[in-house]
Amino acid sequence: MLVALAATLAASGTAGADPSLSAKRAQAQRVLAELRRLDASAQRANNAYQTATLKLRRLERSLRVNRQALGVARVNLVQAQRALADRLVAIYTTGTAQSALAVFLGARSLDDLLSRIETMRSVSKQDAALIDDVISFQRQIVRRRRFLRRARTLQVRLVRQRAAAKRRIDAQLRRERRLYDSVKAEIDRIVARERARQLAAARLARLRAAAATASQGDSGFGVSASIGSASVAPPSRYGGVVGIAMRYLGVPYVWGGDNPSTGFDCSGFVMYVYAQVGVSLPHYTGAQWSYGVPVSKSDLQPGDLVFFDGLGHDGIYIGGGQFIHAPQTGDVVKISNLNEGWYAATYVGARRITG
Repeated sequence: MLVALAATLAASGTAGADPSLSAKRAQAQRVLAELRRLDASAQRANNAYQTATLKLRRLERSLRVNRQALGVARVNLVQAQRALADRLVAIYTTGTAQSALAVFLGARSLDDLLSRIETMRSVSKQDAALIDDVISFQRQIVRRRRFLRRARTLQVRLVRQRAAAKRRIDAQLRRERRLYDSVKAEIDRIVARERARQLAAARLARLRAAAATASQGDSGFGVSASIGSASVAPPSRYGGVVGIAMRYLGVPYVWGGDNPSTGFDCSGFVMYVYAQVGVSLPHYTGAQWSYGVPVSKSDLQPGDLVFFDGLGHDGIYIGGGQFIHAPQTGDVVKISNLNEGWYAATYVGARRITG
């Protein structure tokens, strides 16, 4: 984006330009670069926040289940202890406990002896089962208590992680706003020129896609830039999202934005566009990276998701080495070149939505 801005500024400037204005433009470009870095950093912090939130929700469900299981184990232990106590009282008061010697001496015949031995074994098994129940429920309680102690410790840690991530996000957004406000007028002029350039690029992209569709009978919007390469991922089903995405060129970037009326951030833009074709994606890049299947850079097709800067940014590939995205604070939804500048340097990979 900075390369495009520099070219635009160079074309509009003259050798005798006001030095103070040139300095202001240079400052605006530096601010835009810093805004991009801060937005990517905030997006990564948001990934951490959302990941901790999901872990916390799963942990809270597990806590509820284990609390219920602990209650059941306690009730079962009380019942087993009562049953064992009743058995001990019965043995003591009825005198039914018989030693092996009493069994042998009291037998009147061989059949009687065998019957007495079987009865003694049966009673012993029942008594052993009662004891085993008590021990088993006691062990269950100990295990559940240990789990709950560990889970509560983890719960506190996750809450702290979420709070720290939220603080980082808020601090970065405040810093972005101060930076943006410091050179807002010049950035607005840069963005206006960039918006005009983007509209021209969009028209060119549509013409190229229409020509490719007519020549190859492709039902999607555009063709892959890597014709002839072996495809590992299944063919893209969502090339048509590119045409949808093009409708929102020029919509302002807003961190956390997820619709054209208020603005988009990068993952909010991807989520909104894919929702138009019935695909539900989460609103953060870390989770969007886990959807679909990986695809090599040489096999990219229109509609593939492309990711940058440690999953701090993403967009939608449109073909011809270009992608459409919501870049940063102070900018608008636009088309950029995948193989130039910051995007080439920070490229992470791509995913193809197949479901």
